[in-house]
Amino acid sequence: MTYTIYLTLIIITVVSFLFGKWLDYLNDKAKSPELPKEAEGIYDEERYKTWLAYDKANKRVGVLSSSIGIIISLSLLVFGIFGWLDVQIRPYISNPILLALAYFAVLGIGSSIISFPFSVYRTFVIEERFGFNKTTVKTFILDMIKGTALAIVIGGPLSALIIWLFYELGEWFWLIAWIVVSGFSLFMTMFAASWIMPLFNKFTPLEDGELRTMIEDYCDKVGFKLNNLFVMDGSKRSSKSNAFFSGLGPKKKIALYDTLMETQSNEEIVAILAHEIGHYKKKHTLQSLVLSILQTGVMLYLLGLFLRMPEFSLALGAGEMSFHVGIIAFGIIFSPISTVIGIGMNMLSRKNEFEADAFARETYSGEPLASALKTLTAENLGNLKPHPWYVFVHYSHPPVLKRLERLIR
Repeated sequence: MTYTIYLTLIIITVVSFLFGKWLDYLNDKAKSPELPKEAEGIYDEERYKTWLAYDKANKRVGVLSSSIGIIISLSLLVFGIFGWLDVQIRPYISNPILLALAYFAVLGIGSSIISFPFSVYRTFVIEERFGFNKTTVKTFILDMIKGTALAIVIGGPLSALIIWLFYELGEWFWLIAWIVVSGFSLFMTMFAASWIMPLFNKFTPLEDGELRTMIEDYCDKVGFKLNNLFVMDGSKRSSKSNAFFSGLGPKKKIALYDTLMETQSNEEIVAILAHEIGHYKKKHTLQSLVLSILQTGVMLYLLGLFLRMPEFSLALGAGEMSFHVGIIAFGIIFSPISTVIGIGMNMLSRKNEFEADAFARETYSGEPLASALKTLTAENLGNLKPHPWYVFVHYSHPPVLKRLERLIR
């Protein structure tokens, strides 16, 4: 059975890679070398050529990084490196919790070393070449340090608790772990925008003026209690524009990128905000949280079953049943299920985006939102006509042309 599991892990890894490359191929073939008729009014000839060049540059680095990734992944599997690493660490750490944390730390450091050059290249070469990058070397380094610190301070104790629950609770591990992870997810949904994100960006309350008055009038009209409306210094890292809604209940927060303020009219900004409020009114945020919690419950139940089977650890070369090696095997086996779940979640998300657009059209106006989407797509160099299968698997938002069809009909 161990050999069967070993082969299954390799097959899943290869098939997943080939499936991703097939989707990339279809999406690449869907591009038109000339400005398509549907793009008129969004891109001009020059901007469309810029998008083609931007997409090509990202594709090249994507192909290189994914190729290196699959070579490393297969090497780790074929040569039993996952199990070998466990064997090397065990003589120095006897505590199973510390052993697992050390194991994941080594893999995490290795992964960071491999991904670091690509992150630097995307930020300081591609994004710089096309006029998006505003990140300084100092900000880039500080972001890495802060991200690592958060992973240690928050992720470390949470991981240690999950590992402890596995060794202490037996068959009830999945249920208690589900409660813990769900509580953590709820906490992060409510407070991440207030406690975590300010470590990376500055949030300034939108000052009084015509825009704030327009927003407040709209919120009064739709019965939305607006307590936390901020402008975020997105220009600290990129010239790309965006807006987002986070939190639940009294902790809900709406943030507008400062770059959005520079490229959109007041009416367009209110329309974008109306879309975000639509998500809240339609309970999309709560819906996504509940589904995520249910998905986590299923995953942890299956994880509890798999980790009790030593064959999964042994298939990766470990000398005995191991939580940390077993979880690597489970992650690979679960990946096709995760892909299917992700497709379902993306389908729901695209439906929700249409509903939020409709809410903005019905309670404010569709025209300024359509205008804003056109500007955002052109400014951010978005893909107007991705392949339908690529959209089906990867897109959480409908393609902009589909959204425009519904907004202006």
